[in-house]
Amino acid sequence: MITTEDEAREWLRALPECDAAAMERLELLVAMLAEENQRQNLVSAASLDQVWLRHIVDSAQLLSYVPRETSTPWMDLGTGAGFPGLVIAALRPECEVIMVESRARRIEWLDRARIAMGLDCASVVGQRLELVETRQAAVISARAFAPLEKLLTLSARFSTSDTVFLLPKGRSAGQELEDLRKWRHVFHVEQSLTDPQAGIIVGTLAGGKGKNG
Repeated sequence: MITTEDEAREWLRALPECDAAAMERLELLVAMLAEENQRQNLVSAASLDQVWLRHIVDSAQLLSYVPRETSTPWMDLGTGAGFPGLVIAALRPECEVIMVESRARRIEWLDRARIAMGLDCASVVGQRLELVETRQAAVISARAFAPLEKLLTLSARFSTSDTVFLLPKGRSAGQELEDLRKWRHVFHVEQSLTDPQAGIIVGTLAGGKGKNG
């Protein structure tokens, strides 16, 4: 378990993806986030004191479940402040990362941060998910986007039987998975590295949209 900012930075530096250029991009993201948070409430002010733990590593840990060669395109739903979308793109800049966000001020922030960080393969889709054109994604992530049942209903059309879902769910992960009905899936809960009470739902839907009639 990672519990401090120093431990978070140390863990990041040990990642194969985290070279000097990636760390520079993440440092820029942290600086821009602190500045923008004074204009709009991107994240809670208290969480900025542990930004590397609570936002950067909390996002970066998702890379552990996806081999580099199968991680593109990566769709991040309800990206908000940019977690995990901007972090994934910073660490895998060659990966096509599609950040879906419908709130105008968040869209502007994501575009500004993406451009400043030089993330040419990342893009922002400024629409409600229901209106986004259907395409196939290799990875679908969503952090605090919607309850699991609703999330799958909205996102299944972007998935194939090989699409990896990475869904940080906090304390509700196990219960949401236990309550899931009418979906053919291969999901399980992984322990978060940043919160002893949080889990990440990881897995695939069993073919197509995965829903039993």
